[in-house]
Amino acid sequence: MKEYTREYPLFSLCGLNCGLCTHYQTQGKSKCPGCGGTDFHLRHPTCSVITCNQKHDHVEYCFQCSLYPCERYRSLDSGDTYISYRNVLRDMDLAKDNLELYQSELNKKIEIAEFLIDNYNDGRRKSFYCKAVNLLQLTALKDIVNEINEKLATQEILLDEKIELIAAIFEAQAKKENIELKSQK
Repeated sequence: MKEYTREYPLFSLCGLNCGLCTHYQTQGKSKCPGCGGTDFHLRHPTCSVITCNQKHDHVEYCFQCSLYPCERYRSLDSGDTYISYRNVLRDMDLAKDNLELYQSELNKKIEIAEFLIDNYNDGRRKSFYCKAVNLLQLTALKDIVNEINEKLATQEILLDEKIELIAAIFEAQAKKENIELKSQK
């Protein structure tokens, strides 16, 4: 694929929240720049969605295409890979209604994920945090961060214990929202 660039690579052409993917949230060689980010075409030399977009309307997001929702979205596999596909249709609808607001909320979610990864990652939680932040509502995430900052950050307990407590808080919130945080694939 030739070079493919986009203005906002953190929300992909196909509706994934790239900024909440473990491959975006890494510092190593496997770091992905997000959909259409710098050197994206080198990291992902083929992408059927980009190819489809280039054959049709050349839009920034699939929801802007004259064929949307096409067969891809009518039979969307809502499983998980590096990032969850579970909310793609909902997220595309939210972005379609107000793209600027959606991007602003996604940026806030990315900040929350980075806070958790930077401060409460035992080397095994990045994927959990990315998935939880992607799937849970922003208001609940803000409440969780406030609880962490007000109650856990100052407690004189081991980091591993704090991480376990944080995971339990996320699991409890996910249960309230009827969301399964374990990978579906």
